[in-house]
Amino acid sequence: MTLDFSQYGGPSEEWLAVEKTLPSLTFNTSMDPIALRSAVNTERETRSAAAMVELAAQIETVDYSIPTRDGSLIEARTYRFVKISKSEKLPVYIYFHGGGFIFGTLSSEDFTCTQTAINTGVLVLNVNYRHTPEHTFPTAWYDSQDALAWLHKNIDTVGGDPSKVLVGGVSAGGQLAASLTLEQHLGKSEVLKGLPTVAGQILIIPCVADPFTYDQGPGKKLRVSSYVENENAPILPKSTIEFFTTLLKVGTPDFKDTKVNIVNATEDEAKSLPPTVFGIAGLDPLRDEALLYAKLLSEANVPTEIRLFKGVPHGHRRFGKALKASEHWDQCVDEGILWVLSKPTATGEFLVKLP
Repeated sequence: MTLDFSQYGGPSEEWLAVEKTLPSLTFNTSMDPIALRSAVNTERETRSAAAMVELAAQIETVDYSIPTRDGSLIEARTYRFVKISKSEKLPVYIYFHGGGFIFGTLSSEDFTCTQTAINTGVLVLNVNYRHTPEHTFPTAWYDSQDALAWLHKNIDTVGGDPSKVLVGGVSAGGQLAASLTLEQHLGKSEVLKGLPTVAGQILIIPCVADPFTYDQGPGKKLRVSSYVENENAPILPKSTIEFFTTLLKVGTPDFKDTKVNIVNATEDEAKSLPPTVFGIAGLDPLRDEALLYAKLLSEANVPTEIRLFKGVPHGHRRFGKALKASEHWDQCVDEGILWVLSKPTATGEFLVKLP
């Protein structure tokens, strides 16, 4: 059966107004990757620090170093709402940032993680996995698995409840969270064996298919794919996706690779996955692979919540109050975490909600 999600495409008037103010519609991928990364990370950290001014007094942070399987260390930071007793064991939300596996730092995510901790009352663990161009595939995936194992080993120290550990992330981080959850579920990682099952996943504008094998998977199921419809979309056009992927050096992955081609899981493999929340942008090349994965999970009787941000591109949250969709994004994360923790039941229906 051929599917068509093109009704979710097209820009909103609100987005078009924002777009007119932008000096550039995507990243300058002709720059040296390390120089580009430095510039983008500086901008992200500056924006986060400005937003933190009003929230800093409401949050307690603790920094940690997580050992990795290759003998290195990665940074992590917890965020705990100060109004919650320190003796209370909280649900934990492991957060993986977005940025095409090249951008993002611990501090660039302070505002995002603080806001989530305050609004939901969970303990947020922000994990700064390693990035390209120095660290290629599958380093970030292994870092995410090592972070989950470290958390359970240190759950009392951080003040978490081991039975209520959720994972989630944005874009590349959504891919890490989705792969982590699927590989634990399928018993594919020795590091994850014996750990409590992930309680749920929050996948925001996730990448769940490799662009270079897309036509073998999602592309086969679609009348007109979002890769074609949104090839020249702002923020994340197809050319920028390919720039990120080339730096990652995945090569040509197997169609069934559970690190990058998560969307190609079978219904049997998807059965009994934990409750899953999707936040999907309509003006995004990644839109349809996320919708197809959401459809797979829904029909495999996994409790699934799907919200689509119509009219806006990938990564639109950076534009803050200029877009109503930014509020919808925050609600998707915060309400999604609480929904997962409520232990929802499956409906078996593929229902896409437009805020």
